[in-house]
Parts: sequence; structure tokens; C-alpha cells
Amino acid sequence: MPATPTTDPLQREREHLAASRAALRAMREDVESLDLRDVTGTWVSAVVLQNQIEARIAALADLSHTPLFFGRLDYLHAVSEAGPSSPKAGEEGLSEGGGGENFYIGRRHVHDAAGDPMVIDWRAPVSQPFYRASRTEPMDVERRRRFGYTGGELTAYEDEHLTDPAETDTASALLAAEIEKPRVGPMRDIVATIQPEQDEIVRSDVTGTICVQGAPGTGKTAVGLHRVAYLLYAHRDRLARTGTLVIGPNNAFLSYIEQVLPALGELDVAQATVQQLVGHVEVRGEDDPEAARLKGDARMAEVLRRAVQAGITLPTEPCVVIRGSRRWRVPVYELVEIIEELRGREIRYGAARDALPQRIAHAVLLKMEQGGEAPDDRVQDAVARNSAVKAVVKECWPAVDPAKLVLRLLSDPGFLAECAEGVLTPEEQAAVLWPKPGRSVKTARWTPADAVLVDEATDLVQRTPSLGHVVLDEAQDLSPMQYRAVGRRCTTGSATVLGDLAQGTTPWATASWPDALHHLGKPDAHIEELTKGFRVPEEVIAYASRLLPAIAPGLAPAGSVREAPGSLTIRHIADGGLPEAVVAACREALAREGSTGLIAADARIPQLAEALAAAGLPHLTPGTETTAEARLTLVPASLAKGLEYDYVVLDEPAAVIAGEPDERTGLRRLYVALTRAVSGLTVLHEAPLPEQLR
Repeated sequence: MPATPTTDPLQREREHLAASRAALRAMREDVESLDLRDVTGTWVSAVVLQNQIEARIAALADLSHTPLFFGRLDYLHAVSEAGPSSPKAGEEGLSEGGGGENFYIGRRHVHDAAGDPMVIDWRAPVSQPFYRASRTEPMDVERRRRFGYTGGELTAYEDEHLTDPAETDTASALLAAEIEKPRVGPMRDIVATIQPEQDEIVRSDVTGTICVQGAPGTGKTAVGLHRVAYLLYAHRDRLARTGTLVIGPNNAFLSYIEQVLPALGELDVAQATVQQLVGHVEVRGEDDPEAARLKGDARMAEVLRRAVQAGITLPTEPCVVIRGSRRWRVPVYELVEIIEELRGREIRYGAARDALPQRIAHAVLLKMEQGGEAPDDRVQDAVARNSAVKAVVKECWPAVDPAKLVLRLLSDPGFLAECAEGVLTPEEQAAVLWPKPGRSVKTARWTPADAVLVDEATDLVQRTPSLGHVVLDEAQDLSPMQYRAVGRRCTTGSATVLGDLAQGTTPWATASWPDALHHLGKPDAHIEELTKGFRVPEEVIAYASRLLPAIAPGLAPAGSVREAPGSLTIRHIADGGLPEAVVAACREALAREGSTGLIAADARIPQLAEALAAAGLPHLTPGTETTAEARLTLVPASLAKGLEYDYVVLDEPAAVIAGEPDERTGLRRLYVALTRAVSGLTVLHEAPLPEQLR
């Protein structure tokens, strides 16, 4: 006797979840069962196919605490482009008699044994109304359903009837609960809570570069990562050939975000810091702020261009090639014309050097033909390898080692003066020179800014390969030369640039996005601004925004959709009592659910680490994943950017400001620290607060 269908809507949704998980498991088992022994082809194709199968198996993993679907759309009419079949709605679906279709929206596509979809990938066109539909523009959606989960178990649902005039707009409790969910572990995806303005950025065309100015808590980092996932879905073949890259400010940040894309089924996206991109030399030194600023100035590109070409000389003697009993002579004026023509072309130094012997050999072949011979390409190649031709190339267009060239430029005042004439003033040249000249590439105390110069010189010699798409996060902190280094990685591709001008904390921080995009090589990029916050409570972001007139006068203050009365606490501590007060505040925060970040000036980290240890409070360092057992992280202010914690204890704001080379940078660093909290911020201070916060 067949089982009686349940009339409980929540139970039916749970049954669909169970059936979807079983279908996903079957999909994975089908791939695991594939036998490659009967596949014809070379061993290379077999290895490639095996790697593809292993990647597919990994992408089909069912993460027990990650909901397989988070929403459902009930359309008024059939969606023909979505396919001939649709998942069973479970509840009284519009597809039963109403002509519509119902779709469960999730992180990946799942189909049953017959090939009918049970879950639709959130990136598919049919899923878009889940993020964009509204009462004023329902997009043919009658009902949007959101699901609530606890520990992977479906526990609630919430409906919006977008075409019902009697129903009024109300804030989604499930949406708010998802946003406010405690932060334990690495950053998680926001695929269930993407807002319309975020979705527009996520689904922007792959051919265009987009720049997102986003206030703290607006989700700009998550938007950038979800944009990568969307582009890989919509343009997988194209980006599989050209590659994608996510660039972050430091390894702690990359560790924090590294699980987002795998949770969305994307396993092959590379991650790096700018310093790792330009790792041609070992960095062992530090520049003073003025030297670092000058080395990051875009004018250094012209200095390096001159330095690379400084070795090019014009010949003073003809090139005489002996073949058999005959001598073929290329006069000086022809050699000069060849060299001048190559120097005037916009090609890399190394490519021109490779072309020079072929050009000389071609001149020789023309003379051979005039002499009655009939040489072919093999003869031209042989002439290009002739010792006389090679001698001309070595003398007139010498090989350039980029690292050695920059070593000489920063060590030799005369060479720098020659290359920087009319570009850098004598005072600026003196600031750029190393205080102690380096003896060799291996022993020199290269700085981060020097490594970027080596990367520029390397590209002048040999073109840097371009990727299909690059995501650059915390971009406001890059120098013009660093922008050029990133831009070289996407000359034929596109980019997503993410940042907040108010959070620029380097001496060379970006003044405006048009300037930054010019240095990136993407002057026509579209600039979007996100000002609606979802992470930081309104009380906290309003307090931090008092700093904006001093640190970024042109930016509008951010707002927040989250009202959380009592989320901000400011305490003045009597002299000498700050370490104990910090420990007490950490204990208070740890009594609540979620992660806690103790943020302090870098110079105060050792003292606070001792205080925590003496109090028996174990703590983590940034980049180490929080767990249910270890939820307290001690964060130097210099590493706080991009991180988030449920509760933040901020130690001595005056020390954070004093740790920077100037007041504006110090206030920007403080702005970053003030905006890391999701649920509550406690500010503890002995010294007076800056006047903007009093």
C-alpha cells in the first residue's frame, strides 16, 4: 500500500532535501564508477581525463553543514529555457494546474536518475529572480521561499508572495538570522543572502572591468568571490584556458577567504598576495615611508624603461658574414636603421633582441639574392646564428637581467641620475638610492617596493602572461607601481577591483579610483559604490563614520540594515588598569556565542599576549582558523583589514593612531579596527580618544 503523502509543508521540504542529497550522492557514485581502462588515447590524455574526474568528484562533495538549497522560486508560468522538467515542489506547486514551475535554488546543480533537476545552481539564469525579484518587479515569480537551517538540518521556511497585493513588505527574519550567524571558522559564502545591488555586480559581463567602492560590512569581498564563481559558471571554457586569480593583502586574509569558492564548487582558483606575484627576489629589508612612496610612484616606470634601453648602442663597423668562399657585408647605415626601427617599435626588449639577428640575416639574404643565389629559410636561420651576427647583437643589444639592472639602478648614483634625468629630482633620487649598495642579487637587502621594480623590469624584457580574470581585494592600499604589476596579469582579461578609500593605510594609498584604474590599465572600468552595510551594526558604523571627514572627505557615510542596540561599549580605564580590563572584556565576549577578536596596536601585542597567557586565556593568531574550542584571536591592527569577528575588543585607540607615520593614516587604521565587529564592539582606553570620537 503506497505511503500517504504528508500534508506538513516543512516535512515535505525536508523530504525533498533528503531526496536531493541522495541524488547528489548518486551523481558522485556515477563519476567514481567510471572505468578509464577502455578509454583510447595516449597516456597523457588518460592522465588529463583522470584529473578531470577527480576534480568532478571533489566538486560533488556533500558538505554536511552546508545547506544543499536555501531557497525556492514558484513561477507563475513555465520557464522554457530552464529545461523541459522541473523539480517537484513538494507543496501545492503552481506547476500542478497553474502552468508555472517551481525551482529549488542551491549552491550547485543536482539532478535525479532521470536527469530532472532537483536543485538549480544559484548562478543559472532561472535563479536570478531569487535575488532580484520584488513586489514592484516580481519577474513572473509568485512566491519566493527562504529556508532556515540549524547544523545542516532544515528547521524553518519563510514565504514572500510577490504578486499578492494584500501582503506587505516585512524584513526577512531568516535573512537577518543568516547574516548574524556567529562567525566561527573561515569566511563563509553569502550565496543565500546576496542583495539586488550585489547581484548586479556578481553577474556583470566577463569582458568588462568593474571597481567596487564598498564601506565596511557591505560585502564587497564576498561579492568579488561570488563574481569569480559566477564567471566560472557562465564562461567556464574561456576561463579554464586563461585562468583566474584572487589577490589579497596578506596571507592571513587569504587563509580567511580560502574556503568560500570551494564551498561553491570552484576548486581551481589561484590565490596570492601582490608580494607573491612579484617574487623575483628575496625580500629581506624595509624602506622608510618616503623611499617606499617614491619607488611606488608611476614615474619609476619611465626610469626603468630608460634603464632597460640604456645598454642599446649603435654599431660603428659593418657586419661581415662569411659563407663558403663568399663574404656578405651589411654596412653600418643598414645596421643602424634596423636597430633604430626595432627600438622605435612597441615590443619588449627581449623580443626585439630575438628579432635583431633575424633582421640582420634577412639583410644578408637580400644581398645573396642580388648576387644570384637562392637562399631559403634554413639559410636565414644559419646566418642568424653566425658568429659575426651574434657579435653585433651582443655589442649593440646586450642581454638584460632585470634583477641585476635594478640592483645597479639603486646602487649606482650616476646610472640612476642618467635614467631619472627630468623625471625625479636630485632629492628624490637620493631618497630612492640604497643607503648601503648591494653587492649581488642574492645578498642585497631587497624591499617589497624593490621587488615590484624588478617585476616592472622583467615585463619590459619579456611580456608577463595575462590571465582571464583577476580579483584584487583591498586595492586602496596599492601603489601605482603595484597596480601596474597587477594590471600586467590581466592585460587581455578583465578585473574586479574591490576596496574602500577610507581604509587606505599605506603612505601611497589610492587617492581616487579613476587614478587607480588608470595605473591598472583599465581606465574605462565601471565604478560601483556599496553603502548599505549588512555586517556591522548601525550603532558601530555610525560611531566609526565620525572619522570620515578627516580620512576620506568625499565619501558618504555608510548605513546598516542591522539595528542592534547596545552593540557599542566605550570604557575609560584608570591608569595602569588597561591589561586587566582587556582580559575581562575578552572573558565577557567569550561568554557569548561566536568568535572574538582582540585588536591592538602592533607594539602592544606582546604585552597583551602575556596578559592573556597569565589569565589562562588561549588565543590564536590571524590566519589560524577559529573553532568551537578556540574562539579568541589576538590581532595586530596592521593585519585586521578584511577580517571579521562576532565581538571585537579594541585596545587603546591612541596607540593604534600613534603606530602609523602620520595622523591621517593612523585614523584610517583606527577606522578599520572599529569596523570589524558583527555583533558587538568594546573600546577600552586610558589615553584620550581622538577628538572625532569624543
